[in-house]
Amino acid sequence: MRHRLPYTINLSMLLTELPLVERPAAARRLGFDAVEFWWPFATAVPADAEVEAFVRSVRDAGVRLTGLNFFAGDLPGGDRGLVSWPARAAEFRDGVDVAVAIGERLGCRAFNALYGNRADGVAPAAQDETAVANLTLAAEAVARVGGVALLEPLSGAPAYPLRTAADAVAVIDRVAAAAGGPHPLLLADLYHLAVNGEDPAGMIAAHADRVGHVQIADAPGRGAPGTGRLDLDGALVALENAGYTGRVGLEYQPAGPSADSLDWLPRERRAADHVG
Repeated sequence: MRHRLPYTINLSMLLTELPLVERPAAARRLGFDAVEFWWPFATAVPADAEVEAFVRSVRDAGVRLTGLNFFAGDLPGGDRGLVSWPARAAEFRDGVDVAVAIGERLGCRAFNALYGNRADGVAPAAQDETAVANLTLAAEAVARVGGVALLEPLSGAPAYPLRTAADAVAVIDRVAAAAGGPHPLLLADLYHLAVNGEDPAGMIAAHADRVGHVQIADAPGRGAPGTGRLDLDGALVALENAGYTGRVGLEYQPAGPSADSLDWLPRERRAADHVG
């Protein structure tokens, strides 16, 4: 590995053999000092006891929460976010309040907002208008705790309209123009972008200054780095050279036990204090 960017492990994709509240401690035992999650609850507004258990699991493990998705609906059922879903705007906004409260307690400063699929019977323009309003609210809410909202292109979801970095940046620019204040940054998942035909070098040259977070998996297959054909290290070097200093989220599907799927990453490179 030529790049020197620090990592964070996505515990909604890795270590899922364990109950959710046991994963942060397991990540710490594997040498990581930072973790990220998709929304870790089944509803936008979970019970207080669920929130407390989650917060306690991260604190007690001695890891930092570096990323959290806003509530995105029923992901196994095909939902891909509520940002552009007019009928569920109130639900999304309620979930933002919960996410910000968790972020304030755990020091999380990056919050991913999945845009949402195109909905039957709703004009795309109406969805996009809802998205601008919701992203403005979310960006302003997380800014109050020193955070940033993120917007992510996805693959594998035909009804999801953001497929390239340019698609997401166009929405980000709309929010910036409409609000004149805090606005989202790009979550560049190098797997999703590559599967959608995006050239990493071109994306970095055009949009590196808009990148707020990076996630990786190899392609094809969405497996660990080295299991596919992507030059992930080269892309990360290019991002680092372009000024990106954030973490790299490990968001891939392990083949077998999660711990074994981390063999490609030396233990001394798993925590930020070992980078340099």
